[in-house]
Amino acid sequence: MSKHSVSIVRYEKPLDSVRRAVELCGGLERLGANARVFIKPNIVFWSSKVPFPKWGVITTSRVIEDLVALLKERGVEDITIGEGMVVSRPDDKETPQHAFETLGYNKLKDRYGVKIIDTFQRPFQEVDLGDGVVLNFNSDILHSDLVVDVPVLKTHAQTVVSLAIKNLKGMIDIKSRKRCHSADPQKDLHFWIARLAERMPPILAVLDGIFTSEYGPAFDGVIHRGNILVASWDVLSADLVGCRLLGHDPADVPYLAHAARRRGRPLDLSDVEVIGERIEDLARPHQWSFPYNEAGTLPLPMAKRGMTGVSFYKYDSSLCTYCSSINGVVIQAVASAWRGEPWQDVEILTGKMMQPRPGAKKTILLGKCMSQAHKDNLAIKEKIAIKGCPPQPEQIVHALHQAGIMADPALFANLEAMPGTFLKRYKDRPEFDEGLFRVS
Repeated sequence: MSKHSVSIVRYEKPLDSVRRAVELCGGLERLGANARVFIKPNIVFWSSKVPFPKWGVITTSRVIEDLVALLKERGVEDITIGEGMVVSRPDDKETPQHAFETLGYNKLKDRYGVKIIDTFQRPFQEVDLGDGVVLNFNSDILHSDLVVDVPVLKTHAQTVVSLAIKNLKGMIDIKSRKRCHSADPQKDLHFWIARLAERMPPILAVLDGIFTSEYGPAFDGVIHRGNILVASWDVLSADLVGCRLLGHDPADVPYLAHAARRRGRPLDLSDVEVIGERIEDLARPHQWSFPYNEAGTLPLPMAKRGMTGVSFYKYDSSLCTYCSSINGVVIQAVASAWRGEPWQDVEILTGKMMQPRPGAKKTILLGKCMSQAHKDNLAIKEKIAIKGCPPQPEQIVHALHQAGIMADPALFANLEAMPGTFLKRYKDRPEFDEGLFRVS
């Protein structure tokens, strides 16, 4: 039985390291000069307000430039770099353009003639992936001849890991992204994202582990300098190896288990040939799930402070990207408002599946989905609904105050500046090289 080749290379030198990773997994010989190539980086979030801590969150510009250079050596002229990053407003054109400029993509456009696109400004096409999974994908990627899928090597607070298959979620529209966070326990987030690669053109997966992240996918995780590159012409095999490098068994990652089962593949890497470095030599355990108390009613740091009278239940897979982006700030606001006196039995529900629990006197329904799910729920004693999608800061502050939690409005005044607080962790540490996110 032939095995799927996956290369693991230590990142040591610009261009040479990426070249070696690609060559070891099979090279670009199968690619014709007339091919249309779509490069999908991972730009999960961007802020123009602060020097954003990109490490472990966003694909390095170094790897993107090296891949473009390799494609140009092969004679490929039609190269597109595209992303649909998370923005608070669907009509926000400025933030993606600021990201593309800051990351040096516009220099790649001038130097190599590549096209740079914000997928939300491009057409989408409905794709039926079977079993009721219907999503709208960016048309440019669907009609390319090759996808170069370049995620960051990181864990994810809902899906354990976020690698090449998961990275393709950035190619669907907002409606489809929210649809993936299903309340159906059988057809949940894992069930949906397992299929994202199935109707794609051929994929060359290149996992960027120059920086890795635990407690990802966003800027509030813990970042490490990893210096690892993984490459494969089989997207699932790349993810299985990446999962092992992050210290996790693929059998414990539901979307990888779904994807393997659909392909008739084992999860133990018995049909994968690893070339280059050994997994055992580079694997490093990365935590993924933010810690809560045993009952799942409070984040562990809040519980350890003795906080009482409030339940902020642990998020589930139905909490979509747009509410999860505000969820951490709400937790911080509640924690900062604690003055040592019990609150009045307040509970905060998020996502699409959570149910109110007996004993709660006030129930905050965070987001449109939760508000809609319980609009007629007579079991709720005092309902405080925040109906926004995503909720607006002023709505959240008003709701918390109504529940007796006197959160500081200043925490919500400039959310885009919040990544700057995390930047301080890495300041003046030479291994966190900002230059890897620039094109010289």
